Amino acid sequence: MSALEIGQKLVSLCKEGKFEEALQELYGDNIVSIEGQDMEGMPARMEGIEAIRGKNAWWSENHEIHSVDVTGPYCGHRQDQFAAEFTMDVTNKPSGERTQMREVALYTIDGDKIVQEEFLYLMG
Repeated sequence: MSALEIGQKLVSLCKEGKFEEALQELYGDNIVSIEGQDMEGMPARMEGIEAIRGKNAWWSENHEIHSVDVTGPYCGHRQDQFAAEFTMDVTNKPSGERTQMREVALYTIDGDKIVQEEFLYLMG
């Protein structure tokens, strides 16, 4: 599959809330995930599919997701990358704080699998 095809599939699954299915179907076993910063109890850089499953479980356990919108994929001249924009309305369960978040995710593929995801936040 091309970066465009993988991106279209990822965006479609995420729009449907099928994050675990996206992980199972599209991510490589040696995936590298890079957040913009460390989070409480969660390092910014994680490696391996099981670590990413753990990160997703932590996110679900600590956040009530009210809505998720995904835009993309955005593709450029590189055949091994695409980006998607996520807009989320979530409540942090421990603090009770509700926030609206926007982030861009840059994905790198190798063959038919996502091998790296990097999340970029709007700062400043």
